Amino acid sequence: MDPIKILLVIEGRLIGNIFASVLGDEPDIKVVGYVATLEDALEFIQVQEVNIVLISASLPEQGALRFTQAVMDHGLSTRVLALGLSGENKNEALRYIEAGACGLILKDSSVKELIDAIRLAQKGEAQISGRIAGAMMERLYYLARMFSAVENNIDGDVRLTSRELEVLQFIGEGLTNQEIATRLVVEVGTVKNHVHSILEKLNVNNREQAASYLAFIKK
Repeated sequence: MDPIKILLVIEGRLIGNIFASVLGDEPDIKVVGYVATLEDALEFIQVQEVNIVLISASLPEQGALRFTQAVMDHGLSTRVLALGLSGENKNEALRYIEAGACGLILKDSSVKELIDAIRLAQKGEAQISGRIAGAMMERLYYLARMFSAVENNIDGDVRLTSRELEVLQFIGEGLTNQEIATRLVVEVGTVKNHVHSILEKLNVNNREQAASYLAFIKK
């Protein structure tokens, strides 16, 4: 059986060497590379076969989170394990899960838990702490309530213009009014008018509620 091919993405070379040494003792795991930046990691997985990327959550500018999102956006089969998260910060953990991470290695995890997580990830499975599982249940409940409310209250006669639909799509991507204006090459005031019209037509109070309608509105 082929070993699980691991790419390490960790800033400090000493720490990276320690992880490589620990994982190298496992007969079914092979570290095929070590890089220290988001850019190098993205380049590596596109030219070499990697099953799992073990990436440090301490990379600057949310590099680990952006890498996870990039892997999902490009439809790559490589799985991502986020390393060094705090179990106390449930919202941070949820952001990685929502971005597509297949598992989380907390700061207080043992070597055995790390290796178990790698093997589970290779099988498409995951083992998470009770605290994170609880946070996930809360988030699912919130999303279910939100989408249920949208589905039950949506007005079948709601009609957004093609430009409003475009703006709503950008809102769903998390863009600010200034960023949307730049994309559309219009004034910020024009975008604000579109956003106001969208909220009014959909009868919602904020951008997050408006974005939830994307799943139901037919373009």
